[in-house]
Amino acid sequence: MKTKIYRVKGKFALGEETQIFTKELKAVNEGDIYEKIYADFGSKHRIKKNMIKIEEINEISPDEVIDPLIKALV
Repeated sequence: MKTKIYRVKGKFALGEETQIFTKELKAVNEGDIYEKIYADFGSKHRIKKNMIKIEEINEISPDEVIDPLIKALV
């Protein structure tokens, strides 16, 4: 299976504040992106799935990648 690169934008509640995030991830399909985001923020910030709001998921080309780790994998 071929992996695709996605740019994810959203926000999550951290205490009384709302944090905005943008992440780039590689995945086989869009459904895997949700699980990766929930697992990543859950492990780093100890927040639950219902505190994370994913607003936008876009497939991007390798030329549009900004994240140096993802760029190295492409």
